[in-house]
Amino acid sequence: MNINAAGMYFKELNEQIKASGKEVVIDHCMGQRYIGSGLAGKKIVINGTPGNALGAYLDGSIITVHGNAQDQAGDTMNDGTIYIAGSSGDATGYAMRGGKIFVNGDVGYRAGIHMKEYKEKSPVLVIGGSAGSFLGEYQAGGTIIVLGMGCKRPVGNFCGMGMHGGRIYLRCQTPPADLPRQIIVKKAEKQDMKAIEAYIKEFCRVFGHSEKAVADSDFYVLRPDSKNPYRQLYTQN
Repeated sequence: MNINAAGMYFKELNEQIKASGKEVVIDHCMGQRYIGSGLAGKKIVINGTPGNALGAYLDGSIITVHGNAQDQAGDTMNDGTIYIAGSSGDATGYAMRGGKIFVNGDVGYRAGIHMKEYKEKSPVLVIGGSAGSFLGEYQAGGTIIVLGMGCKRPVGNFCGMGMHGGRIYLRCQTPPADLPRQIIVKKAEKQDMKAIEAYIKEFCRVFGHSEKAVADSDFYVLRPDSKNPYRQLYTQN
C-alpha cells in the first residue's frame, strides 16, 4: 500500500497505516508523529522526514526512513528494527527495552538514555556519525555503538553519566577524557568485537559502507564499575 502523506494530519496517517496490509510505503512525509507506534508485523518505508516518537513502543515491525528523523525515535520500543538513512534528533532510543536502531548519520543529545534489558531482551543502538552530549545517560542495559565516521570527536560531553549497566562502544583513536568516575574504559579486544560483529555487518550492508574500513579500526568499550552508582547517596547500602 502507498500513502501520500502530503498535508495529512498525523492521526489520519497513523490510522491508515494500522488499517493497511503488512507492507506500506509513505511518500512526502513531513513531521507526522508517532508513525508505527506500538505496531508489530509490518514493514514501513518512509520517504521524507517523520516527526517525533517514530516507532514509539514498536513491537516487531521494521521501519526504514529515507531521510532524517526527529526526536525520540524508538521511544520505549520493545522489538523490531528502525533504519534511518540520515540523522536523528535528541533522545533517540529513549528507554529502549528491545529491538535495534541503526542511524547512518548523527544523533542529538541524550541518545540511549535509560536503555534497559531484561532476560532475552537487549536493545541495540548503532550510530554511524557522532552523538551529542549525555549519550547513554542512566543506561541500565543494552549496547550502544558509535562509529564516528567522518567525525573528529564521536561523542559530546558527559558520555555515560549515571550509567549502571550495558555497554558503549566508541570507534576512535583516543577515548573521551571527561568520562564519569564510575565508567571503566578499555580498548576493545577480540571477544568485545565479536559481540558487536553482527551489528556492524548489518549497518554496513544496509547503508552501503565498507565493513573492513569500519571494523579495522580502534574501538573502546565503556562499562560501569557498579550496578548502583548512587550508593553513596543512601544512608543504608
